Amino acid sequence: MKDRTLTARTLKSLATVAALSAVMLLGACHKKTAPAPPPPPPPAPAPTASISVSPDTIQAGGSATLTWQTSNATDVSIEGIGAVQASGSQPVNPSDSKTYHLTAKGPGGTQDATTRLTVTQAPPPPPTTTSSASEADLFAQNIKDVYFDYDKASVRADQQAAIQADAQFLGQHSGINITIEGHCDERGSTEYNLALGDSRATAVKDALVSAGVSAGRIKTISYGKEKPFCMESNESCYQQNRRGHLVYQR
Repeated sequence: MKDRTLTARTLKSLATVAALSAVMLLGACHKKTAPAPPPPPPPAPAPTASISVSPDTIQAGGSATLTWQTSNATDVSIEGIGAVQASGSQPVNPSDSKTYHLTAKGPGGTQDATTRLTVTQAPPPPPTTTSSASEADLFAQNIKDVYFDYDKASVRADQQAAIQADAQFLGQHSGINITIEGHCDERGSTEYNLALGDSRATAVKDALVSAGVSAGRIKTISYGKEKPFCMESNESCYQQNRRGHLVYQR
């Protein structure tokens, strides 16, 4: 009787354990599994940017072409120009050298690029030879006086080369006018030499006019023996004083 009672208790305990296990198993079957989280989105690509100018050197007043390219950018600007398209080109003509700074912004960050345009100043114009000072210098270097024989007012054959050279120079410098001074040596009276000096100045003028110089560019005056070039009383000195002397006039 005792053994039967123990067996019944054992069976009851086993049944209780089995029932509890069944309940737990049934609850586990009804429990839902949580879904896995989605993967994070990939990072936005970083912008790219480039800018160039052609030519990279110009003279003041000239122009060059600015060219740029970007990608992955939503906001593109060039310093000094402002907002621009993602890619493009534009003529530029600054008066001084300039660095162009491009900034490209997008979800992936910011990218910068620069290029420099060098502006050179035009060289100053070369000095002209038409100013009074330079013409006067050229006149002094190229014009030759015309010399005469004693008591004569005709142009000697050996002075024709001087006449032709003077006429050629005056033809190349039409802005120059001249005065021809008639001079004599110290021999003879003042009145006589004034008349002789006038004849010599006129002879030189006529020779130049015949060689193509306008008569309106030439004045004459006689100083006779009053303004000698050489003060000694000898033939060498007398020859220097017998002349038609050409003087620069503007």
